[in-house]
Amino acid sequence: MHLFFREKWEVEGLQTVGILLVVCSSLKLMHFLGLIDLTTADSVEDDFELSTVCHRPESMDKLQEQTKFTKKELQVLYRGFKNECPSGVVNEENFKTIYSQFFPQGDSSMYAHFLFEAFDTDKNGSVSFEDFVFGLSIILRGTVNDRLNWAFNLYDLNKDGCITKEEMLDIMKSIYDMMGKYTYPTMQDDAPREHVESFFQKMDRNKDGVVTIDEFIESCKKDENIMQSMQLFDNVI
Repeated sequence: MHLFFREKWEVEGLQTVGILLVVCSSLKLMHFLGLIDLTTADSVEDDFELSTVCHRPESMDKLQEQTKFTKKELQVLYRGFKNECPSGVVNEENFKTIYSQFFPQGDSSMYAHFLFEAFDTDKNGSVSFEDFVFGLSIILRGTVNDRLNWAFNLYDLNKDGCITKEEMLDIMKSIYDMMGKYTYPTMQDDAPREHVESFFQKMDRNKDGVVTIDEFIESCKKDENIMQSMQLFDNVI
């Protein structure tokens, strides 16, 4: 996986790497939680009624209606989530702890913070099973527009409807920190800013200093590498 990231990083722009990290990091999270193999998915409907769970998710049927997962897939997702998060929710510190195991060669705390914010849609400081499933449903089963909207929301840190260079620089620095200098020993201090400039040259079509959702989606759809990355894990589960 790290070799894959290295090759992508060296030959493609920030926007592709960012999209790949969104998809691949979600895959890593699913793998960590043991959600990939469906062969062990015997019925766990009774688990939804466990009194030891502080936060009880909505009914299986309702979640199936609201997402693009099957009932069997939701059972597997819930089992993995419950095993790692017995209380039924994940706070940001726990999320960072889990995520740090994906990239031990670097500091993933800031990128994990941004990803946590994207999953915590109701902004209550925790990610429930519903939050987790809704996010994964978009990333893994959503349309191209759905997935790009989700990625845009991740980059739009203050949620004002546009991405600024400052926001993109924060994202870029967090990616560099996460990948680690051990993995990329030749990185220069100004490299994140250079990638941001490259991102805006491609995405900021009217040159007004910000990237809107329309500019982002239009540019991504014209990038063959990004479109391929969006399809990498269509059939993960």
